[in-house]
Amino acid sequence: MLAKSLARIESELPDDALVLDVGGWGRPLARADWVIDLMPYASRGLYGRDGDGDERFTATTWVERDICAADPWPFADGQFDFAVCSHTLEDVRDPVRVCEELSRVAKAGYVEVPSRLEEQSPMADRPGAGWTHHRWLIDIDQDAQRLDFVFKHGVVYTDPRAQFPPGFHAALSADEKVQTLWWQSSLAARERVMMSADELDPYLADFVDDELARRGRRRPGRAKRLAQRTQRALSSLRQPS
Repeated sequence: MLAKSLARIESELPDDALVLDVGGWGRPLARADWVIDLMPYASRGLYGRDGDGDERFTATTWVERDICAADPWPFADGQFDFAVCSHTLEDVRDPVRVCEELSRVAKAGYVEVPSRLEEQSPMADRPGAGWTHHRWLIDIDQDAQRLDFVFKHGVVYTDPRAQFPPGFHAALSADEKVQTLWWQSSLAARERVMMSADELDPYLADFVDDELARRGRRRPGRAKRLAQRTQRALSSLRQPS
């Protein structure tokens, strides 16, 4: 979670606010009173935790279950004053279902997901573009308090038109690598299903072109791209095994 978002949550939520962390297993929010996640309480915190205080949740208030399941979460409508869902929706098979339940059980909340700037960028230390275990590209409509999910098709990893140039990711700030939504009352979500390359290709390529143009940049020419690929290939061969 962004440090400034964590600070806002910890400073603005009253002590008696009931807080739910959805999908918090790898890095749970210490301020959360309840956590719901597929993984067990005893194995929590693979990547540390968010917040410096003591964990308010306990083994009793850790609900181990599939958050995408069709049956409702074991919470009442509007039970929580606030719900956090940070770096979870991009991983799960049915993020729309998760958003429905978030909206049902909480009165307000915070969502944080990777940005398309990150998900469509080659990274120096890994193949492809973005995080290969993520299932979705996500767009946020702040005015509508809505998340739009587009399946992260394999073309993102193979077509240079769908990717930012090499080195672009290294220049992104922490804020640029994520998208956030602070929602009130209700959270909307939908999947945008693209049935053909005529829909998907412009969705991917136009985003890259428009963002580069906004920054006063453009795609490298074909000769330069080939040189960059050759250089990366040679660099990988030089690395010790």
